[in-house]
Amino acid sequence: MESPINNSPEKTIAENQFLVIFGSTGDLTGRKLLPALFRLYINHLLPQHFVILGTGRKDLTNEAYHDHVKEVLNRFIPSMEEKETTLIPGFLDLIYYQHVNNKEQADFEGLKNRIYTLSKEKGISPNIIFYFSIPPFLYETVAANLIAYGLHEEKDGWRRIIVEKPFGYSYETAVELDRKLHAGFEEHQIYRIDHYLGKETVQNIMVTRFANGFFEPIWDRKFIDRIEITAAEKIGVENRGGYYETAGALRDMVQNHLLEVLAVIAMEPPVVFDSQSIRNETVKVLQALRPLSAEEVASNVIRGQYIETAAEGKILKGYREEKDVSPDSKTETFVALKVFIDNWRWSDIPFYIRTGKQLPEQVTEVVIHLKPAPHQLFKELCACQPTNMIILRIQPDAGIAIDFGMKVPGEGYKVQNVNMAFHYADLATKEIPDAYERLLLDCMFGDATLFARDDAVKASWKFVDKILNAWKEDPEIPLYFYECNAWGPVEVRQLFEDPSQDWKPPYINL
Repeated sequence: MESPINNSPEKTIAENQFLVIFGSTGDLTGRKLLPALFRLYINHLLPQHFVILGTGRKDLTNEAYHDHVKEVLNRFIPSMEEKETTLIPGFLDLIYYQHVNNKEQADFEGLKNRIYTLSKEKGISPNIIFYFSIPPFLYETVAANLIAYGLHEEKDGWRRIIVEKPFGYSYETAVELDRKLHAGFEEHQIYRIDHYLGKETVQNIMVTRFANGFFEPIWDRKFIDRIEITAAEKIGVENRGGYYETAGALRDMVQNHLLEVLAVIAMEPPVVFDSQSIRNETVKVLQALRPLSAEEVASNVIRGQYIETAAEGKILKGYREEKDVSPDSKTETFVALKVFIDNWRWSDIPFYIRTGKQLPEQVTEVVIHLKPAPHQLFKELCACQPTNMIILRIQPDAGIAIDFGMKVPGEGYKVQNVNMAFHYADLATKEIPDAYERLLLDCMFGDATLFARDDAVKASWKFVDKILNAWKEDPEIPLYFYECNAWGPVEVRQLFEDPSQDWKPPYINL
């Protein structure tokens, strides 16, 4: 069943169901899930009969939980209009609360009874999504407790679980977690969420490429010189030092978000545009990633860590001075790597990936560098280095730009690079939906297109594990330091074999 946001004009409302949120008073639920659900509610996209059942260790009444919901909606939707505020009471009518200690199996009997009581009262079939908005170490515990009370069985309605990243901390732990979830849940019931894939502009990459005759013919090694994928953050780790110490930039961003974006960029055209076919093609890309040997990691991967920096009259803390961070930590806050996809389309074309914290800009984008024209007639007349680029901006100011050479007005043939851009917001007749709105709605419809499949997760971990193991086993592989507001350590340029090449110049904006 396809999501109405995708391409299903004949059915725009999902069937009646429950959404059970574990960790319903936590940060993710407050910042993302409840605002997304409220937006779906005011846009009339929720099922006609729908129950949100929050669970948690706190012993709250429905009314007390409603007060919490109102508080987080007002805090995390600051631009809420007055007419939207008047809809909050109707939204609260959908919400209930049940005390559940995730580690106490007996509490899940009470959860089951509450679901079936509400099912009878509301006349709703027990179709249920269980959202794991909880720390990853609790995933298998909660899954086992659901299984113990038969809440995974689909005898009287379907059952689905949504699992947040990280899905494991290594290939082995991912396989083990997968095995424990599959002890009761089938693969079609497991939705591994990656909010990057829920972003409208990531999905638009497929449309840009496959719907336009002037893009797809050049989307291969014959015309493309290299591809960059950047996810830069202006902030540091803030109060997430404890988590970041166990993750680092490679686990936190590359293993899931950026390898998934790479797979969307590099995939073959699916035979049909459905969930299974699209995910089949993205998995093939991840399985075709050329593994890095321990020796290659030192030259193909650059890791860095931001240090204390004086900027704009104030001192910006270094990573090792952040809360819950070891004073001699070797955790990377920046990573850049050069990877290759060993298949017919992309043979020997480098993909450069970089991500980091405390960088100059907050930006996520894909830059496709085209090969130069075979004969450079105007090379000596160019005002700057001649470039042809397709820039796919994911955030902020989402859109697409093409950078190419044009003649400067006047006599002669002096050439200058110009930028032709389209802003995605110009196409929208209403506010662009948040990633969580899209993904929640897709799960309600049973559309898994934008969720990671088990074989994709395993393939990405196989690739990343070799890098993590090389860092662990070889202390001689350097950790470079960089100042805040710099584009990572200066050594990052070592990834380019051609000294004339570099990352996309920062002056090119959409």
